[in-house]
Amino acid sequence: MMKWKPAGLGAAAAGIACMVWAGTAAGATGDQFMDLKGAQWAADSITYMAKRGTVAGYGNGIFKPEGAVTRAQAVTFMVRELYPQQLADSDQTYTDVPRSHPFYKEISVAARMGLAGGFPDGSFHPDAPVSRAETAAFLTRAYALQSGERAVSLSDTATHWAAAPIGVMSSNGLIGGYADGAYRPDKSVTRAEFAVFMTRVIRFERANAIQAQDWDKLMSYMTVSEQVGQMLMPDIREWKGQPTRTLNEGIKATIHDQDLGGFILFEKNIANAEQVTTLTHGLQAEAGDIPLFLGIDQEGGVIKRIPGGTNLPGQMALGAARDTSLAEAAGKLTGEELKALGMQLDFAPVLDINSNPDNPIIGMRSFSSDPDLVTRLGLAEIKGLQSSGVIPAVKHFPGHGDTTVDSHLGLPVLTHDRARLDAVELKPFRAAIEAGVDMIMSAHIAFPAVDNEHVTSRKDGSSVPVPATLSKKVLTGLLRDELDFKGVIISDAFTMNGIAEHFGEEQAVVRAVSAGIDIILMPKDSAIAHQALVEAVHNGTLSTEAIHASVKRILQLKAKYGLFGERDERLSSKLAALPAIIGATPHRKVEQEIAEHAVTLLTGRDGKYPDRIGQGDRVVIAAADDEIGKQLAKQLREAGASQQLSIEIVIIGPGKTAEALRKLKDANYVVLASYQFRNVASQFGWSDYQTVIDEVNKLGKRYSLVSLGNPYELLYLRDVKSGMALYGKQEPNIKAGMNVLLGQAELPGVLPVQN
Repeated sequence: MMKWKPAGLGAAAAGIACMVWAGTAAGATGDQFMDLKGAQWAADSITYMAKRGTVAGYGNGIFKPEGAVTRAQAVTFMVRELYPQQLADSDQTYTDVPRSHPFYKEISVAARMGLAGGFPDGSFHPDAPVSRAETAAFLTRAYALQSGERAVSLSDTATHWAAAPIGVMSSNGLIGGYADGAYRPDKSVTRAEFAVFMTRVIRFERANAIQAQDWDKLMSYMTVSEQVGQMLMPDIREWKGQPTRTLNEGIKATIHDQDLGGFILFEKNIANAEQVTTLTHGLQAEAGDIPLFLGIDQEGGVIKRIPGGTNLPGQMALGAARDTSLAEAAGKLTGEELKALGMQLDFAPVLDINSNPDNPIIGMRSFSSDPDLVTRLGLAEIKGLQSSGVIPAVKHFPGHGDTTVDSHLGLPVLTHDRARLDAVELKPFRAAIEAGVDMIMSAHIAFPAVDNEHVTSRKDGSSVPVPATLSKKVLTGLLRDELDFKGVIISDAFTMNGIAEHFGEEQAVVRAVSAGIDIILMPKDSAIAHQALVEAVHNGTLSTEAIHASVKRILQLKAKYGLFGERDERLSSKLAALPAIIGATPHRKVEQEIAEHAVTLLTGRDGKYPDRIGQGDRVVIAAADDEIGKQLAKQLREAGASQQLSIEIVIIGPGKTAEALRKLKDANYVVLASYQFRNVASQFGWSDYQTVIDEVNKLGKRYSLVSLGNPYELLYLRDVKSGMALYGKQEPNIKAGMNVLLGQAELPGVLPVQN
């Protein structure tokens, strides 16, 4: 392709290739200008350039859109956009541009970089108006533009001195002529017109960079605000106290004001498949030319967000099934459903080794207490998610499985030595990195064996260890350098007390990025976090090189998973496709197969089976929660429809167990449902369960202890004659268990944790 090369272009082109911050000028943003009523055709461009810090007004909300652009103003706009970092070094002098001139530095930089030169008599003519021809020459030279594919048919430019740059601009659709076919190259350009021309060129260059996946070039056109905005991923669970399920003006403004790179969605954001698909489509439409990461915690089992979607039995159920093909299928169907709903990022699978029964937050979210089993199943689920076009973000590095403190509530400390970390906690993460995982979530947990730094807590002035999310030794030293992870590092939620209690919002955000975090998940206040990062870049606390490296990883990952192209699909097409994907029959089949393969014998009188329910039995279901009792009763009635069962639910717990015991006397069979999760197992209320077990043993009843949560009951309950683990209180788990109690199915599962 032909490339126009006027004098000075070499220096300008070299400058373009450098990584620069676009825009540092202070001034009103576009929506603050009050005199654009007669220039609405240019309002978008003026707003865009003002937000970039490239154009500014005259104060008091005045922009003067119809005022002529002078040579001094034109080069100032371009220097602010392209070379703001060079303004401190200004040495070019012209006879009519003294050092006291308000644009002396910008004119000097423009001359040095080849954007604009002076006249033979040594003058610059700073107050002379800029013509349409000069505008084309300035912009073509500044951005090293090449000829495009469009035919040039302007009637009055062929013999003009600026014919070449006008032709380049016209052939790329960046300028046009008047109705009579003329360009009028010598006509003066207004401030509004110049803003439009610059906006067109910048957006054109950004589009070309995206198409070529030239992320260095794209970043050279991104402001500080845009770059750090890519590194923020807040939640929008509520807006003014109400669940956020539609795109409102406040969220639109937040996206634009903070240049956000993504959002995490929660169950509050989702009423049904059609609604959330409409929401995600609208969010992407507001995102400009860089698409949003839209992520969710869809682990399956106890952590699920999609009502009406496939309700997978959970990771520990997969651990009991020990089948990598089922784990891969679970990942694939999860990804297919998320993709259909407009999400491309799943914060799963959990690669934590649940080696501590007292872990209050991981438990059955983990596959197992066996590092090898976690590794095998984790890699399979990662493969399934990736095959569906969804990014798995594995968590919680370097490992959250052996803690007794929930990092949502406090700051856990893992005191194992490095040899133990290598053998257990780090094993699945190392394997995932070797297998090409693209995103890893950090844990708000301190690991003294890797980083023993302590800081003063803002909560109470005590000395607290630095958690992994804020530790350069963990994130850069261990994860990046030692384990050679090249992908994106995302933090766990910044609303969690492991961070929020001890570190101020601004301090924590800046420290996390300095440590190696690429994306801050769920900052408490995204506006404060955004401003803190912008200021840290400007004052040198955060290096531009580190920010560029993070943003480049983010852009590369968005491109790898097709985010730049997927926004072309119409909403109507997305909605039409949902019924065949969300909760589809093939997905439900996988769901039930996992649940059936997971059912595990905890103990049985014959060592093979729990006690069975017989024809015509009077069954009493004892549970601490009425909803669990109802779900068990529903599934038992459906599975035992032909067995003429009588079913009653009783509630056990403080003040209720005595009444429940009276009703057990007339039962033929007792289902004792246990659900222990999100609390410390050793501190759980086991005494009521033991009372029931002692009573049914004394009465000689057939019964089964049915574990629906973490399967650690036999560590705390004695003399249990019959019991099984289902690993979840979801419908497929309970259905599979009731089939076993009715003698309609086997128990193929193997306990995935030490008990």
